[in-house]
Amino acid sequence: MFLVPINRSASGWVRNVDRLFDESFDRFFSGTATAASARSPSLDVAESEQAYTVTLDLPGVAKGDVKVSIEGRRVSIEAKSTKGGERKESDRVLLRERAASSYARSFVLPAELDNARSNAKLEHGVLTLELAKRQATPATKITVN
Repeated sequence: MFLVPINRSASGWVRNVDRLFDESFDRFFSGTATAASARSPSLDVAESEQAYTVTLDLPGVAKGDVKVSIEGRRVSIEAKSTKGGERKESDRVLLRERAASSYARSFVLPAELDNARSNAKLEHGVLTLELAKRQATPATKITVN
């Protein structure tokens, strides 16, 4: 077994090489730079009798930069964060790991959703969706003449 000692300065270099390899690999197989740069945020889904509650982490995203669309049982989420950190002209950047990010996620739920009764809330970088289930219309009786 061969072990390579890594010190603090080398770990940053290794992280940059890993990031470069990951981005290049994604771009090569996806065919587009935008698909490679969009992150797929993890989500939690809880179900009640009336609705689904979906929670996603979207750090650095403003409310106006989130788009949620519902089509039947499919939910699609797109979001963009801006590059953080204003700096003065005289400041010299020593390390920059934060950058603008985009997020995209789409998933299908077991029941049809009611767009009118569903809502979304973004607080402290956490998007919470309350997705109401479409209520089945009660059967009606028709009189035969």
